[in-house]
Amino acid sequence: MQETLRLHYAPDNASLIVRLALEELALPYEAVLVDRRRAEQTSPQYKAINPAGKIPALETKDGALFETAAILLYLADREGRLAPRQDTTERGVFLSWLFYLSNTMHPNLRMTFYPQSYVGKDGDHSRLLDCARQNLIESLHLMEQLAAEGHDWCAGENPSLLDLYLAGMLRWMALYPQGDTDWFSLREWPNLYFMLKRLETRESVGALIKAEGMKPAPFTDPHYPNPPEGVAL
Repeated sequence: MQETLRLHYAPDNASLIVRLALEELALPYEAVLVDRRRAEQTSPQYKAINPAGKIPALETKDGALFETAAILLYLADREGRLAPRQDTTERGVFLSWLFYLSNTMHPNLRMTFYPQSYVGKDGDHSRLLDCARQNLIESLHLMEQLAAEGHDWCAGENPSLLDLYLAGMLRWMALYPQGDTDWFSLREWPNLYFMLKRLETRESVGALIKAEGMKPAPFTDPHYPNPPEGVAL
């Protein structure tokens, strides 16, 4: 009997990236809501699964996993898809970019969502936001160039972990914080736009739309979701 994984998720959170990977890999999984309205991510029950109290977490036969990039890499290596194999020459460069997204780009994006978590309620939020967004623009230049280079593992014919991770972050740049996204326009990054258009034809994206109450074209024409359960960012 095939293992059933348990994805602890909240709508339009980083868990959507893991959901896309699970769908691309056609792995059976159960989605378990972490209700952010009740701050369930900080509860003792959830922290027993993810001690960091963040979303997502994935329960597997090898234990409970957390951190988006770690979960993605675990799934890709286990299934032999969505990333270069460990014995290929492309593996090292791919890992560099995957962890660039996780360690540099994603934290800068989080700073724009939750500045108080970095400088406190009374800190200089405007300066932090300016710096984080400038860093994100630099990252977008790098990812736009990478998408133009013709790698199989970024913006290729079939999606990779990088494509899925970027898709989530590019969506959030266009939507959050609500009313404060004028600094970003996907149309300024044509190679990334084309990557997302191609991704939106995948069945995995259709499953995401249905599960999390999103409208069509959730990456190239994003709207706030109306999820059947829970709340988004």
